[in-house]
Amino acid sequence: MPQLPAAPYPAEVRARLDADAKEVLARYPGSRSALLPLLHLVQSEEGYVSRTGIAFCAETLDLTTAEVTAVATFYSMYRRRPSGDYQVGVCTNTLCAVMGGDAIFDTLKEHLGVGNNETTEDGKVTLEHIECNAACDFAPVVMVNWEFFDNQTPESATRLVDDLIAGRTVEPTRGAPICSYKETARILAGFPDERPGAVEATGGAGPASLVGLKLAKGEALPKARVVSPRDGQPKATPPHDPSPSEHLSSHDAPQQTSASDPEHPAGPAAEEGE
Repeated sequence: MPQLPAAPYPAEVRARLDADAKEVLARYPGSRSALLPLLHLVQSEEGYVSRTGIAFCAETLDLTTAEVTAVATFYSMYRRRPSGDYQVGVCTNTLCAVMGGDAIFDTLKEHLGVGNNETTEDGKVTLEHIECNAACDFAPVVMVNWEFFDNQTPESATRLVDDLIAGRTVEPTRGAPICSYKETARILAGFPDERPGAVEATGGAGPASLVGLKLAKGEALPKARVVSPRDGQPKATPPHDPSPSEHLSSHDAPQQTSASDPEHPAGPAAEEGE
């Protein structure tokens, strides 16, 4: 059904957002480029991107509400309904799942009494499963307001949400102590984190993430640990010549094909681009 126009922000809120939006727009040569931080800005006001926030962004950037809505619904970091003070995301993608992510997610659902994308009755925690937290080398990973909690277990994740609900200071594996979702949204809008020591506490990649860089630099790494089969007996695979039906990977070159051996064409050659 058609909806009435969104209610405007109260005058004092609108004045504050106008001043902040002016500061955001000054960073970009084209105003449309400011849409992402402006969506974070209105999210910092209400904890989600409301219809009022969409209308504000559209008016500020001279866009239609449909254009703003298309962006707000594309990115998962923008909430479309009220959520908790702490967004707890459990990675359930392949690696995290097999390392325990599914067990963590199931444990938290039961412990908190909520399902996916649901918020606890006290408004503290919104739980969701995330397809990838981009931290596979620390699987399984949980994020709170986009800060990393690495190598989690059902027990550690349960303690984590209990601490959040109790209002205790919670520090991620890498980064500054956790702040509220609204405060996080304002930081993502491009405004400084003014908490004492927060910037200094911001961490970078962990040791597991830097192994590839060390290898690229030729630095020595600890001797790799070879894991034997479950029966305890390593099994050697003798070399063999592939059968005609066996698939050869791209590493098994050169092959007698038209691409690598003109004397054995695979069929009529086509001009490039045909």
